[in-house]
Amino acid sequence: MKHLRAAIFAALFVSNAGQTTQAAAQQVTLASPDGAIALAGTLLGYDGDFYRIDTTFGVLTLDAARVDCTGAACPVPGPQVSRFTLAGAGEMAGALMPPLIETFARDAGYGIAVTETGPGERLYRLADRAGSLVAEITLRASSTEDGIVDMITEQADMALALREVDATERAIARDAGLGDLTGPRQFRVLARDALVPVVNAANPVRHIRIPELAEVYAGDLATWSPLGGGDGPITRHLTDPGTGIGAVFAAQVVAASDLALSTDLVLHPDATTLVDAVATDPAGIGVTTLTRAGAARTLSLTGDCGLDSAADPVTVAAGDYPLTLPLYLYLPGRRLPAVARELLVYLRSAQAQEVVRAAGFVDHAFAEIPLAEQGARLANAIRAAGPEVSLADLQRMMPLFIGRERLSLTFRFREGTTELDAPSLANVRTLAAALDAGDFAGRKLAFAGFSDGAGSAAANLTLSQRRAEAVRAAVLAWARAVDPASVEIEAEGFGEALPMACDDTPWGRQVNRRVEVWVDQPLQ
Repeated sequence: MKHLRAAIFAALFVSNAGQTTQAAAQQVTLASPDGAIALAGTLLGYDGDFYRIDTTFGVLTLDAARVDCTGAACPVPGPQVSRFTLAGAGEMAGALMPPLIETFARDAGYGIAVTETGPGERLYRLADRAGSLVAEITLRASSTEDGIVDMITEQADMALALREVDATERAIARDAGLGDLTGPRQFRVLARDALVPVVNAANPVRHIRIPELAEVYAGDLATWSPLGGGDGPITRHLTDPGTGIGAVFAAQVVAASDLALSTDLVLHPDATTLVDAVATDPAGIGVTTLTRAGAARTLSLTGDCGLDSAADPVTVAAGDYPLTLPLYLYLPGRRLPAVARELLVYLRSAQAQEVVRAAGFVDHAFAEIPLAEQGARLANAIRAAGPEVSLADLQRMMPLFIGRERLSLTFRFREGTTELDAPSLANVRTLAAALDAGDFAGRKLAFAGFSDGAGSAAANLTLSQRRAEAVRAAVLAWARAVDPASVEIEAEGFGEALPMACDDTPWGRQVNRRVEVWVDQPLQ
């Protein structure tokens, strides 16, 4: 992470160099009307309601109605133009955010004008019905890491990311006064996608193990024959491994398998070019996203136990597909401009979910999966029954499922703990909001906990019960408007009884550590 620290320090140097000459001009004093309290410092912002000021006590946000401002930099009181920047992952800045910003503006009654202000950068100007400018939104496409650096150095107000922030980024952001980026109020999962291996339509290979995929891109698997194909060599296609999808794949699949990328790669500038190349290359394999698979054929992921997992909207929404890709929006721990706050509210709306879906991504809408469509995993559970998970254990599970459907929303955990992972923290808020809205009024919900196969079956059974109860408690803690009498919620743990993936890889174990939500069918 030395390169990250260097990037942040360099950005801070450039930023501060430009701000130093402005500091004197930005000096203000904010005082209470009786003069008992006065704070001097550099004015960082004013949104019409609050001042943000850098003082000897740190950066403070003060209610403009409770203080008087003196100094040449004091703004004219009243409504201000909201100016804010979103920066980061090009896949999000290019395909997801533009339609969301544009539909937000139209739904809110704003006029909108879009200007290309530079390579990968757009400026959205929003005006009210009288034609007065109310907001300027800059959208800058770069990379996940650059977006996080920009937010830490206050060159952006929100960061677009294809992965969770890592420990170094989290620590630097906290030290910079941005708060805890892993806190539930400081990130959103805007949508979901998935990393998928793709091949030519004529290729006989239908599935691949994740370790095999890593070995292919490390150069350790050079021909198709070990994968069930012909004897010819494999041509490896990838986007830039230093940024975007290529970087996520290199880190989460290849490096996570303790391997390094081969130098014998055909690199492409974007996913579209990669998919077009693979679609015309009988020997080719590529890695792209589900939304950009195009004319190439996707391979399902498999394991030694025989379970297959194919990427589709339901398996991605549920996180059952091992290489699901949550698309994050990170927020600083400070008050954002008024229109930025309006945008954040809109991003949770049903209208925004329709836009996400229309853009080709997987949205947050609940899918209800009938028990009849889950025969494959039930059959696998029966086939895998043995000394640690008996048929009697499976029979204990069935009464909870019969007459109910599984919600696509699922909760997963850090290994050996009841600590939810980042996408699941977002799911807590999503389900709580649905309960508050009365979406499940009069229905019964069941939280069914499951574990991976690491450790003893008895310990895993206990852990799965604790996880189910922890999710129920977390959801009810967020659902502040729900009437507890209007919905019945139970929690039950079943240990290792119903694996979704093979336990022979970290990805498979992560998929198996989960709490599912089952709901009875509504009264007709």
